[in-house]
Amino acid sequence: MYEPIRTKSVHSTMAGPSDFPHRTREEELDIQLASHLAALLAVTDELRAQAPTTDLDAAADRLARQVARLRGGRPPARATTAGPTRTAALHRRAHALAGRALVVAASRADTAAAILAAERMDAHAAALAADTLAATA
Repeated sequence: MYEPIRTKSVHSTMAGPSDFPHRTREEELDIQLASHLAALLAVTDELRAQAPTTDLDAAADRLARQVARLRGGRPPARATTAGPTRTAALHRRAHALAGRALVVAASRADTAAAILAAERMDAHAAALAADTLAATA
């Protein structure tokens, strides 16, 4: 009544060797964390272009070192100029990106990246609070 299957299954079995490389969970988390930190670095560079401070300079250097470490020594691409953007919007975006990086860093137990992400969250939250006070004054 039923015809037997004559072709190989499209589903892989655990017994056979894989024909494409797989990454470990740790490698996937490294890639994800490097991506979040690189995005945070891009926003930090935009903020530095609009209102340079020594805090942002130091943060950008630390972020670049962490991204390079996670990418096996390859330095991240850096923003050179920024278009007209509101500073508050950049701080909100940076705060959200730092939060995502913190979650990934905590899940992979990367203390250095977690501390850096938490510090950046605090810095951008403080900057947002200062912008809000300045706007209401």
